[in-house]
Amino acid sequence: MRDFVGFPSVLYSGDDRWVPPILAAERSAYKPGNNAVLDRSERELLVAYDGDRVVGRVVAYIDPQFNAHFGTRTGFFGSFESVDDPAVSAALFSASEAWFSARGADRVRGPINPVAECWGFLVDGFGAPPVYMSPYNPPYYDGLARASGYEGVKDLLAYEADAAKGYEVPDRFKRFEAIVAARRPSITTRRVDLKRLERDAEHIRNILNIGVDGNWGFVPVGREEMAAVVKDLKPILDPDAVWFVEDKGVPVGCCLGFPDINVILKETGGRLFPTGALKLLFGARRLRDYRLWGLAVMPEYQSLGLDVLLYLRLSDALAPRKVRLEANYILEDNLRIRNALEKLGMAAIKTYRVYEKGL
Repeated sequence: MRDFVGFPSVLYSGDDRWVPPILAAERSAYKPGNNAVLDRSERELLVAYDGDRVVGRVVAYIDPQFNAHFGTRTGFFGSFESVDDPAVSAALFSASEAWFSARGADRVRGPINPVAECWGFLVDGFGAPPVYMSPYNPPYYDGLARASGYEGVKDLLAYEADAAKGYEVPDRFKRFEAIVAARRPSITTRRVDLKRLERDAEHIRNILNIGVDGNWGFVPVGREEMAAVVKDLKPILDPDAVWFVEDKGVPVGCCLGFPDINVILKETGGRLFPTGALKLLFGARRLRDYRLWGLAVMPEYQSLGLDVLLYLRLSDALAPRKVRLEANYILEDNLRIRNALEKLGMAAIKTYRVYEKGL
């Protein structure tokens, strides 16, 4: 386990873009009882060695909830890291594939990291630093996957709006709120209520599970998974970045953003002690970089432009701080969301790729 968890810090020791995870959380995440996805899944952690030197790692797992939801027999790989050597990656992939085949899987998809919620290998946009809970990897990973027979199955995009570079919401959208108010006076918006965080987290889970159902790869979020997200984000949660849109007081849409604490983790080396935890606690609200992690609207309200209304609320609340906001992951074929973001003046800056291979 020490080799598995410690390998990335060795691999990326000369890469200024890489940001370490919270090391204490990373050490415990792969152990039973600490990760909802891995706890319900068959899983195997694999480490590749060249003599005594660690040269690669991967976690292979079969998520019964995913396969029941989609009626598939899919295995997943995640937490993949490797030196630039096709022999190493081939050894990791082939060992994973043999493990999957022995358990009845007929295809493999990844990388989908069950610990950090990271999907895909970064294939474009290496100049921008990774935001919290998003992938970063060397450019050669795409070649390693393809050399082992994996083909891209879906690209995910990240969009940016940077107020310090002059970004502003186009004027025509600033009048949108008045239009919504005239057409649907029962529609209101509010920030998250930190005093009733568990209630609002359940609202978010419900809206995501209904509003995003049918999106590629999306599996309904369980209570345990949402509880884990709340636990991870609660210390850094910023009410200005979490909004609800309600109809007669009933939540029908939400957006969830948070400060990009990667800025702090890079400074602390991922360590919470002796001073890292305090830097996270007191430094998060002073950060200029934010991530928009999720936005969803109930299906019967999706034609009203409430997603734009949520974005306007988020933008208005954060604009005075000259925030750089990164929205990800956006499915390459989710043209409704892509068109909305592009009309709002946001630019695509990164591409992540998820791969698949039949067994």
